[in-house]
Amino acid sequence: MTPNILIVEAPFYPHISRLLMAGATEALHAAGAEYDSVAVPGALEIPPAIGFAVKGGGHGGRSYDGYVALGCVIRGETFHFDIVATQSARALTDLGVNYGLCIGNGILTVENEEQALVRADPARANKGAGAVNACLALIELKYRMGPHRER
Repeated sequence: MTPNILIVEAPFYPHISRLLMAGATEALHAAGAEYDSVAVPGALEIPPAIGFAVKGGGHGGRSYDGYVALGCVIRGETFHFDIVATQSARALTDLGVNYGLCIGNGILTVENEEQALVRADPARANKGAGAVNACLALIELKYRMGPHRER
């Protein structure tokens, strides 16, 4: 089975997003997966976009086996960071638990740009690839545990 993945990217910090996307697409190519990508304004918009893809039958009529969320939230001077970091993670978890979706969460939640660059860089922490690998692992687990498994 060739997995079909939708990447939902929030390029609020384009230079960080490019690194996350490079790591993610490299991991998808290595796994032999097919993928589409869409961009949304920020991390809070990623979960609704995944929901739209599920309810609308996918992007361009395609359905997906899994989803990869990519973005970055950097702590600022206000409480906004806490809201965005917490609520985007909660919404992705809710989608996974309540609807059985296989979602790799690659939304970085960091204190500063330096931390984000280390985590996003494919040559260092490579969290874009990490999100893809989490998504693919969940797809494999769902397939093994689902009603269509061999008995």
